[in-house]
Amino acid sequence: MVDLKAQYAPIQDEIEAAVLEVLRSGWYVMGPHHEAFEKEAAAYVGVEHALGVASGTDALHLALRAAGVGRGDEVVTTAFTFVGTVEAILYIGAKPVFADIDPETYNVDPSMIEPVLTSKTKAILPVHLFGRPADMDAIMAIGKAHGIPIVEDAAQSIGARWGDAMTGGIGRAGCFSFYPTKNLNAAGDGGMITTNSDEVAERVRSLRNHGSRRRYHHDEVGYNSRLDEVQAAILRVKLKHVEAYNEGRRRIARRYSELLADADVVTPTEPGHGNHVFHQYTILSERRDAVMAALKEAGSSSGIYYPIPLHRQAFCAEEYADVTLPVTERVAASCMSLPVHPELAAEDVDRIAAVVAESAVAV
Repeated sequence: MVDLKAQYAPIQDEIEAAVLEVLRSGWYVMGPHHEAFEKEAAAYVGVEHALGVASGTDALHLALRAAGVGRGDEVVTTAFTFVGTVEAILYIGAKPVFADIDPETYNVDPSMIEPVLTSKTKAILPVHLFGRPADMDAIMAIGKAHGIPIVEDAAQSIGARWGDAMTGGIGRAGCFSFYPTKNLNAAGDGGMITTNSDEVAERVRSLRNHGSRRRYHHDEVGYNSRLDEVQAAILRVKLKHVEAYNEGRRRIARRYSELLADADVVTPTEPGHGNHVFHQYTILSERRDAVMAALKEAGSSSGIYYPIPLHRQAFCAEEYADVTLPVTERVAASCMSLPVHPELAAEDVDRIAAVVAESAVAV
């Protein structure tokens, strides 16, 4: 689904020079590359603060805490997402409350949010799934009307825009992952919280560093969640290329959509008020298993993100047994993703699309 060696080759010298500089410096945590990356990332997203943390899941966890979510509170989100979205809520002792998704965007449907709000709702956590922005105008309006902060899960959407604003720069805080498969990726785990709030930024700085704002003075119980210096140095190099990486994904996505326009599958659409950066190119097919088998036979990868919605996962299925999310469940039963990394050759895109189109036809 990705080709990290192909991505590495053209920037190998720059990456290795940056890593070697860190190793020779002897400064491996919270050093000059970390500080510089935070400034550069903040400028890229268009916010006052960007704070490096150890992973995307940590970014969600710490951002929710910094936004005031605590034990016994409720957070409205989607069940059609990676488990880390909900883990972050549960770590705090809060309760995830699921709203159904939009059948076209696969993001949380704003019209489904207000019916599940209660007096315990302390945050709304939309996910910009697969690199497509959620409807942030509608979601922000709901948050404003009810006095509820919006924390964006932008783990898959760096570089995506909603109107003129970058995802991660619209709500109270934004949360990013730099896992190796992401559009902007580290050589390991890493994450980032973005915000225009001085208060949120100051709280995250404490929480990520053992609850400390001053060396060996601990104001609260915090966490060990810091983006290390090697990863920061690598991310500084790659941040300069992320727009090109995203445009490569968009180019491949456009080609897939052209080739599959008449196929018996549902292809992703572009938002009318922003842009999609195609962390995944996800289609729907009633013959998903047959299509995936045909791709495997042809030597091509595919994947399912995500086959089991979170409200049906074993760790919470009993608590949510009475929750029905018809669109979420329908999409999860037929979704599949095709390779979309920017290093994918044009002939491979054409070949993959041909296999999909042929195998998706009902027998």
